[in-house]
Amino acid sequence: MDTKKTGTGMIFAACILGMFFLTLFFSNVEKDQHNPNRDPKSHIMQNAVEVKLKKNRQGHYLVAGAINHRPVEFLLDTGATDVVVPAGLADDLQLNRGRRGSAMTANGSITVFETNIDVLTIGEINLYNVRASINPSMPSRGVLLGMSALGRIEFAHEGDTLTLKQKSL
Repeated sequence: MDTKKTGTGMIFAACILGMFFLTLFFSNVEKDQHNPNRDPKSHIMQNAVEVKLKKNRQGHYLVAGAINHRPVEFLLDTGATDVVVPAGLADDLQLNRGRRGSAMTANGSITVFETNIDVLTIGEINLYNVRASINPSMPSRGVLLGMSALGRIEFAHEGDTLTLKQKSL
């Protein structure tokens, strides 16, 4: 058996394996920089549930959550009246398109459709019967978490942390 060829083959295999693990590691680092809240932790207290969020590298608060028990990514937007769901995602989530309306955006007036979210979840925070809009002009898969949801919970900003708090009933 040629030990030189075996050694070269093992070094080559180790390099390939090393590159694979480095790619995997840096892929997760990049995902954490885009959304540092991919697995939000809840702090359950006697009369409330808190979820603390960190800003991403662009200064936005993104958080993994769920609409009707299906995973989504939320972008917190206190300037949005409603929770806003892109049409493609709304179809995947089987949200019903209700009455047609219009909404003002930074790019002008757009057509939207009213809908309702049975349950919206972030960590252990659950909001029921949430008013939302379906936006056919929204190309992304991210959901804007607007005031129809945020208005039901307390939120406080300190440094690069935003604390969401839902008081128990």
